[in-house]
Amino acid sequence: MDFLRWLIEAFNSQIAVGSSALLVREVVGNIFGLASAVGGMRRKVWAWPVGIVGNLLLLTVFLGSLFDTDYAANLWGQAGRQIMFISVSIFGWYRWKQARDGSGSAVTPVWASNKIRLGLAATLVLGTVALTPLFRILGSYEPVWADAWTFVGSLLATFGMAKGWVEFWLIWVAVDAVGVPLLFSAGYYASAFMYLFYGAFTLTGFFVWARAKKGDKPAVETELPDPTLQSKR
Repeated sequence: MDFLRWLIEAFNSQIAVGSSALLVREVVGNIFGLASAVGGMRRKVWAWPVGIVGNLLLLTVFLGSLFDTDYAANLWGQAGRQIMFISVSIFGWYRWKQARDGSGSAVTPVWASNKIRLGLAATLVLGTVALTPLFRILGSYEPVWADAWTFVGSLLATFGMAKGWVEFWLIWVAVDAVGVPLLFSAGYYASAFMYLFYGAFTLTGFFVWARAKKGDKPAVETELPDPTLQSKR
């Protein structure tokens, strides 16, 4: 019982900041998210499970009223994208693990085709338009379109990371440009400051991936040895 009581207190513990307070799990969740972004920039498989832990923590934050916290503003788009992150991260984790080489690098960054770029842009706009009425019905914080934009953009960026498209970093920039003001206005200051930092970090990640050498392509792991290599011994 003592451990359970401590766990509940830790779950709802806060850090006083002036006249307001920050949930510890919001701060910790964003730290895990940052660590995942660093791993993603370095193309490390561990970026995916680390990110999932952060997503689980932030899911409980953005549904503040449901988890009896001081956050009355529910951001259904922000909460929904944590679930989406977990789902897509499982796909990305599997895909990167299958292609991992000896150094731990899991993908070769590639530029998306013009057709794919057009599809990503259209999906971002149309998805935002389609989900805005739904999020409004659910009671998401205004402006609801911004919540829908961050949800759809995050889905596309995470999928693009799994596929190894360099452009996924730029999608994150578009997400942060809308998401940061939304988070500040809703009172999620820890997440807002973290995503403000992400904005600069994603630009760095974009240039790192864009400059990645063509010779960095990882070897796909197989259970059977390559017969052509065996014949050369």
